[in-house]
Amino acid sequence: MLSLSNAGAKGDQPSAIRLRALSLGAGVQSTTLALMAAHRAVGPMPDCAIFADTGWEPRAVYEHLDWLMSPNVLPFPVFIVGPANMRDNLLAAGRGERWASIPAFAKSIDRRGNVSIGMIRRKVRELIQLTRKRSPVFAVVEQWIGISFDEVIRMKPSREAWQRNRWPLIEERMTRRDCLAWLRERGYPDPPKSACIGCPFHDNSRWRAMRDHDEEAWRDAIDVDRAIRTGIRGIRGEVYLHRSGVPLEELDLWPSECEGMCGI
Repeated sequence: MLSLSNAGAKGDQPSAIRLRALSLGAGVQSTTLALMAAHRAVGPMPDCAIFADTGWEPRAVYEHLDWLMSPNVLPFPVFIVGPANMRDNLLAAGRGERWASIPAFAKSIDRRGNVSIGMIRRKVRELIQLTRKRSPVFAVVEQWIGISFDEVIRMKPSREAWQRNRWPLIEERMTRRDCLAWLRERGYPDPPKSACIGCPFHDNSRWRAMRDHDEEAWRDAIDVDRAIRTGIRGIRGEVYLHRSGVPLEELDLWPSECEGMCGI
């Protein structure tokens, strides 16, 4: 049974926080955050981690997640949530079946599928027994988010009164490079880059890395990209995974300007 948080950070003063949940993407930053919590380098100890599974992550991500969930790695449970498979949803939409939202670009139309956020929110509400109940007007959940100091621009407050966001890596002023150093100093493996294979918000460097280093994922993305081109209900024109509206196999993925990758 999950033991929920019931103590504040100061002495024995009760806290309104009933659950501390770590958003686990299984990439560098969130892996570092989870392991720092396990080492008690940040605290209080989270009650759980939640991995929002799109059903279309690279094989290396699932293998890394299996390791994180293996015995004696993390002292708190990891919940995997994901009622839908993004790849299957895209292919179904390409066959003309009904769809709610698709993570792809149509020329002149931008459709965004914010899958992870919704899945994590539902699981958190389930854990604190708020499903189909009125939400508190004060924070009862603390959501830990693995954004590092070099990504501080991505910090956003929670939209929910019952939940507050926290960024422990930013509190520690740790960059992504610092995270990798922390892991390596303790003998942990370098985590893979965590992102859905067909995420339409990949930049060219991510697509290029997939093409050059993960042939299985690259061929899969191309197959899905071709399958969704036409036939999607309610969308006039062609649909693409890349924001340029060009088929993946035809993209010029070399950077047009310096992306600051030298020495990384």
